[in-house]
Amino acid sequence: MLKTFVSRPVLATVVSIILVILGLVGMKLLPVTRFPEIAPPSVVVSLSYPGATAETVAASVLLPIEEAINGVENMTYIRSTASNSGSGSVTVYFKTGTNPDVASVNVQTRISKAISAIPAEVNEAGITTMPRQSGVIMTINIFSNQKDSVYDETFLQAFAQINLMRPLLRVDGVAQVSRLGARDYAMRVWLNPEKLALYNLVPKDISDAIKDQNFEIAPGKFGETSDEAFETVIKHKGRFSQPEEFQNIVIKTNKDGSVLYLKDVARVEFGATNLNSDNKVDGKPGLTLNLTQTSGSNAHDIDVAVRKVLEEQKRYFPKGIDYDITYSVRDQIDQSIDQVKHTLFEAFILVFIIVFIFLQDFRSTLIPAIAIPVSLIGTFFFLSLFGFSLNVLTMFALVLAIGIVVDDAIVVVEAIHHKMHATGQKPRQATLSTMSEITGAILSITMVMAAVFLPVGFMEGPAGIFYRQFAYTLATAILISALNALTLSPALCALLLKPPHDEKEVGKKKNKFKYL
Repeated sequence: MLKTFVSRPVLATVVSIILVILGLVGMKLLPVTRFPEIAPPSVVVSLSYPGATAETVAASVLLPIEEAINGVENMTYIRSTASNSGSGSVTVYFKTGTNPDVASVNVQTRISKAISAIPAEVNEAGITTMPRQSGVIMTINIFSNQKDSVYDETFLQAFAQINLMRPLLRVDGVAQVSRLGARDYAMRVWLNPEKLALYNLVPKDISDAIKDQNFEIAPGKFGETSDEAFETVIKHKGRFSQPEEFQNIVIKTNKDGSVLYLKDVARVEFGATNLNSDNKVDGKPGLTLNLTQTSGSNAHDIDVAVRKVLEEQKRYFPKGIDYDITYSVRDQIDQSIDQVKHTLFEAFILVFIIVFIFLQDFRSTLIPAIAIPVSLIGTFFFLSLFGFSLNVLTMFALVLAIGIVVDDAIVVVEAIHHKMHATGQKPRQATLSTMSEITGAILSITMVMAAVFLPVGFMEGPAGIFYRQFAYTLATAILISALNALTLSPALCALLLKPPHDEKEVGKKKNKFKYL
């Protein structure tokens, strides 16, 4: 087999070129992140119980949901929170390696069994189940850049939801765009407790009256499929949209025939859904958008696409509204990758110089130098197969691999040099003879080096996930270097190396090696 590659150097070259091409393709497909994903997958169940206290939400909503979810496949533990604003959430954590989308479906199935035990108001408001994406990759602030702006936070929240969040969610790789202290426009009804007591009413009476008179319906038609000449569509005004319309909702009819309207017991205004937060940017009204990425996506490409979308949408911003990107993981990734690139280049130069100093021959130095990029670039293809990402740890492993992958090629070149000068054989004959002697040594060196790093990949837990990519990257580069040492390096030695100039030099080399 080795004789085939030495006799056919084109075949050995093609194998290495294919390996490099696959590595370049893998490099293009690899997602770029700062660190490997080590956080265990989780699913968040969000809900709202309007008007309820934290104790009520916990007892009437969170408890039945927890009982229904408990024991779902691969679950580790559950954590629940509730607030006096009526909102609540249940976070379900799963074992590392669990598919978050499948886990979300399993949790949703469990919740559906508990619907009957949950108050109707919660079901009407909706229970949201979605996998949590760990780590914010970008933070965007939308703010009014004028001192006396007419745009308040509620307007900015609604503007961002309609004009920014929709195009941002369409960016490939963006999993979620969340608003800090999210609020929307709503019709707020402020009840007067004294007047409610006067008319013997409770808040539920007001809620039922609004629900009964503020609705959408499909009333149908008059004269459809009849003998009449015309059909008349029945129109219904639908839901109310103005405070005056809500004010004129009838609450009850008194015995004397008088009518009690909503405006008689409450104040109605067009405002925000919640007033629990106040978000400002440099003292001016604003809001904060946090972006998270899908698993396996490229954070760098997401950043570029998001900035492009923001610049396109900025043309339609009302006068006095601007945006600012206060945080992006791309900056950290770019700095880390740049540092690694510089280190790779510096390490390559140092290895080349040191090999040249000891081999004292440019042709001999060129052969190990070629083995370095082939081993490193080819490793990217296997990183893509393993499902790894291009991060600080994998790049650091490649930096360390530079000094290791060159070892096998140096062993081959030095051994062939020795054979030529000791016996006077031509490069091809010396290569065939030498490779039959050192193949076992190269394989044993490779196995020993790989055995040092591979066990790290069997570690469990977050630490194991964190260091697995480092260990497997280094081991893969070492194995590829052994492949090069058995195929490309011998072929290059047979082609590039020069035989000893005369028999006198051969004799000198013989005596030198004899005394050694």
